[in-house]
Amino acid sequence: MTATSVGALLLCRADPETVRPVARLLQESMLLVPAGDGWSVLVPEGKPWRKDGPPGYGSPAAEQGTEPVDRVVGGWAAALAVGSTWPALALWWDGDRSGCTLAAGFRRPVGYVWLADGTPVGEDEAMRTFAARLGLDPVLDVQVLEGLTRADPEADADTRLRGLLAVLGRTGVELPTGLTPGDPADRLRSVAAILPQAEQIEWAGWRDAVRVELDAVERGSLGPWVLGPRARALATAQVAAGLPLTLWGARRRSGGWIAAGLVLLVQGALGLAYDRFRGEADAAGRSGR
Repeated sequence: MTATSVGALLLCRADPETVRPVARLLQESMLLVPAGDGWSVLVPEGKPWRKDGPPGYGSPAAEQGTEPVDRVVGGWAAALAVGSTWPALALWWDGDRSGCTLAAGFRRPVGYVWLADGTPVGEDEAMRTFAARLGLDPVLDVQVLEGLTRADPEADADTRLRGLLAVLGRTGVELPTGLTPGDPADRLRSVAAILPQAEQIEWAGWRDAVRVELDAVERGSLGPWVLGPRARALATAQVAAGLPLTLWGARRRSGGWIAAGLVLLVQGALGLAYDRFRGEADAAGRSGR
């Protein structure tokens, strides 16, 4: 690692199809690549933590080069994990330090830091929390992780990150060849760009983001309840239950029952409208081919 080796990788415990719609919401240009069984990796294309980063990336502070790489990618990891069922792990390095930040749901992110020569400067308990949130072995894997928190003159910061990845390999992580922690961001981007399964992730506006998210939901386990016969039956039932409930609440002057009835009515009406809209859109798409 050199003073110019600044970079980061974002590991997500989900396949690219699941990560894609959430990653777009970061409003950052990235490359998305499979990273083993049930894992994906995001490679940033810009350098929001650098003064020479392209305009429009990250916060205004980041564009001025005042925000360190760990804070930038830690924020990305937290944004990816919030509202998702899978955790996100940021690996970062800046020439002076290296570290990791794990975000899972709404829980407080946990991280660890090593100096460039491998000197650990984090809290030992962080590794136990790290293992618990990733479902690692509480004995064998934790022993290895705790070894990364002890002094070792033969292990620099890059070696520490490789040791962390070796433990994650037991959960299926397998970074593509060439994506090596400690390498400069430019090299990581160049390597990722030529990988056959790499795909571009870019912000396309809120309208496209909502459409992509709905497409992902439709393809998932909830799809039959969002679009199709089941969805129409559910929406019809909500309208059928909501109307009399609203009227009953109005007669009794009960605001709570009126609100409950209106919620059912609105959900049912939106469900029917969405199903009809998607049906017409699909029909128009087929006729236009």
